[in-house]
Amino acid sequence: MSERKYRQRGYMESEQQPRSQPRPKGPKPDPFERGPRGRGLGAPTSTVFRCRVCGEKHAVAAVTVDATCFRCGNDLHTCSNCAYFDTARPQECRKPVLQRVVNKSKRNDCTYFAPNTIQEFAPEPAAATDPRAAFDALFRKK
Repeated sequence: MSERKYRQRGYMESEQQPRSQPRPKGPKPDPFERGPRGRGLGAPTSTVFRCRVCGEKHAVAAVTVDATCFRCGNDLHTCSNCAYFDTARPQECRKPVLQRVVNKSKRNDCTYFAPNTIQEFAPEPAAATDPRAAFDALFRKK
């Protein structure tokens, strides 16, 4: 009778058969060397700033110290809307602030403030409303 108690793989690994091909020598190839992979590869994107409370889009240049969201009315120049806001860091900021801001959702005069921008898919171009233009666009030679 065999010494092996169970037939499952992984038990008593010393009985493994050697690989048919040896592993290549040298460093492993970088998986990101070929470029990014995944959903939306190559799709046009745009950088946008969204209100942390309601999610409304705002122009990045429009975020001044006294700016408010035109949808929900909350302040935009706040720690919660900042790119450096991090609850796991000291004083909840990635920058060396001297004094902790107590209310992160209220307006403040922080000099390190940078709007928290995100990459989103760009809006699709408007479809042709004229049937003839739609037909021409469908069969246009590239």
